[in-house]
Amino acid sequence: MTERADQIIDALRSGHDYLTTVVHGLAAGDLDRPSGASEWTVAQVLSHLGSGAEIGLAVLEGAVSGAGPKDMDFNKSVWARWDAMSPAEQAEGFVASDEALVRAYEDLDAQTRQDLRIDLGFLPAPVDVATAASMRLSEFANHSWDVEVAFDRTVGLARAATEPLLDQVGMLIGFVGKADALDGRHVRVAVRTTSPERSFGLDLGDAVALTDEPAEPDAVLSTPAEWWIRLVTGRHAPANTPKGVTLTGDGLTLDDLRKVFPGF
Repeated sequence: MTERADQIIDALRSGHDYLTTVVHGLAAGDLDRPSGASEWTVAQVLSHLGSGAEIGLAVLEGAVSGAGPKDMDFNKSVWARWDAMSPAEQAEGFVASDEALVRAYEDLDAQTRQDLRIDLGFLPAPVDVATAASMRLSEFANHSWDVEVAFDRTVGLARAATEPLLDQVGMLIGFVGKADALDGRHVRVAVRTTSPERSFGLDLGDAVALTDEPAEPDAVLSTPAEWWIRLVTGRHAPANTPKGVTLTGDGLTLDDLRKVFPGF
């Protein structure tokens, strides 16, 4: 079944087309503005996305041809070339590089989307197309937000990306969550999202993990799904938190959750 891969590739396309429109509407001075990514300008975020797309395309092409992934020297050469670009070159380079990657995913036929396995070079085993594309979507959607929030602090994650990313939060949460942020407290949170509607549990104890929704939670977090994803990835400053986010219950605050998820 290729439905998941199709959905993610469609989200990559819509995200690319939208961010391309944003980039083409920026003035030269806009590229030097601070982005939502700590210590990066808008142009540097676009450079990161562009170089990542170039490397991702080489990985995808290596999987299709059977040649396998490039080595770290290739990655370093790509990063060095992008770092040497001017802000305007980084912005335009992003548009071309990301278009090439999205087009390569779109060109995979249904059988290939189902059967191809991609060696990303840093995981213990090759992954399917849906998983590889979803990892790119996570990076793309969150860094697109980093660009947009430089101009609109109320912006959320792209709707087309939210549902597939919501399904993969569990892959990240044990890695990015800081269990020691609560000073030894064990808190069980019921998380209830909208757009789309989901309910599940967040266990904050010796580790940070997703669970079934607890029958007797210590706290209840009600939130748009896109903010839940931004919370986990550290894009959760009070100024960027929508009014629809509420946390009820004793002994846990939104600031506590921000400490659990400080970002990368």
